Amino acid sequence: MDPAGVGTAADELAVDVLIPNYNYAAYLGDAIESALAQTHSRIRTIVVDDGSTDGSRDVLDRYSGRVEAVLKENGGQGSALNAGLERCTGDVVMLLDSDDVLKPDAAGIVAAAFAAEPDAVKVQFRMDVIDASSRPTGEVHPAGHIPMPSGDVRRAELSFPFDLLWMATSGNAFRRAALRRIVPLPEPDYRVCADWYLVHMAALLGPVVSLDHVGSSRRLHGDNLYEPQSPEVDLGHVRENIRLAAATTAHLEKLADDLGLERPRSILSLADLANRMISLRLAPGTHPVPGDERSSLLRAAVRAARRRFDFRLPKKLIAVGWFAAMAVAPRGLARRLAELFLFPQLRRPMNSLLGRLQETRSLSK
Repeated sequence: MDPAGVGTAADELAVDVLIPNYNYAAYLGDAIESALAQTHSRIRTIVVDDGSTDGSRDVLDRYSGRVEAVLKENGGQGSALNAGLERCTGDVVMLLDSDDVLKPDAAGIVAAAFAAEPDAVKVQFRMDVIDASSRPTGEVHPAGHIPMPSGDVRRAELSFPFDLLWMATSGNAFRRAALRRIVPLPEPDYRVCADWYLVHMAALLGPVVSLDHVGSSRRLHGDNLYEPQSPEVDLGHVRENIRLAAATTAHLEKLADDLGLERPRSILSLADLANRMISLRLAPGTHPVPGDERSSLLRAAVRAARRRFDFRLPKKLIAVGWFAAMAVAPRGLARRLAELFLFPQLRRPMNSLLGRLQETRSLSK
C-alpha cells in the first residue's frame, strides 16, 4: 500500500504522448512503438505529420486505430506542436521527437513526479544516446554528475535563462493546465527548436522537477536537424542559437510582465553572449546583431557573470577571462577558444574543476 497515496494519484493521471514528425519515416515506427509500450495505464499517443514527403504517412497507416494521426501541410515544429496540443486532453503532455524513443517506464515515472508535486508545471529527465541502429553509445545527457534545475527557478530564468540546463524535446513533460497559459506557440519564431519556447516559458508558471532517471533515448544518426555532428564550430548553428535566444528573450519578458514578475531590465546569459562573441570574432562581416562590439560584449559578460549566484568567484573569473581572451586573440586562437567553449568533450581535464566551482545551493528562488 502507498501510505502517501502518490501511487494511486499517479495512476489516475492521463498522459498524452505527442510526437511531431517531419520526414523521419526510418525512425517514426520506433518512436510510436515506444509510446505504445508504456507501462502507465492511462496513455494516449498523438502523432502529427508535418507535411512529410518520405514514407512517414505509410508508417502511420500501420498504426491506424492505435494512435491519433494528425496530417497537415508543412509549417515547422511549432506549427506541428500547436496542431497536436489542440488535440491533447490528458492531465500531462509528454513530448517525443520522432527519431527518439521513450523508456517503457517513462510515463509512469513522470506521472508519479507530478502526483508527488501537485504544483509542478514541468518534469524533465535525463536521456541516454543511441545511434541510427538503436545501439546505445554509452553517453547520457547530461552526464550524471551535472545537476539540473528544480523548484521555483523564476529568478534564474529571468536572469540567465540560456545558461540553465533544460532538456531537449524528448526529455520533457508538462502539466497540460499550465500549457494552456502559453500556447499557441508563436510559429514564425519556432519553425525549429520549439522546445526553447516551451521549456523557458513553463519555468515562469510554477515549480519544475528534474529527475535523475533516464526516461528516453536521444538518437544521433547523422541527419539530425539540430545537432552538431562533430566538435567543429558551425556558424550557422551558432547564429541560429543567437536568433532563438533573441526571440525567446522577447517572449520571456512579455510573459513575466503579464504575470507581474520582477525581472532585470535586461536578460544576460553567458551562453548567448558567448555565441555572439564567437560569431563576431570568426565572421564579423555577417554577424547578425547590429551594434555588437568586442568591448561591449566583454562588459556585458562581466555583468552576466556577477549575476550567476550559482557560481563561486573563481568560476566567474574564468568565464570573464574567456571573454577577455576571445576579445583580443588572433582569429585562429579565437576559433580554438570557441571550440573549447562550445564542446565540453574538448575540455575534459577542466570539467571536474569547473564542476567543483559550482555552488551547491539550489537555483530555486
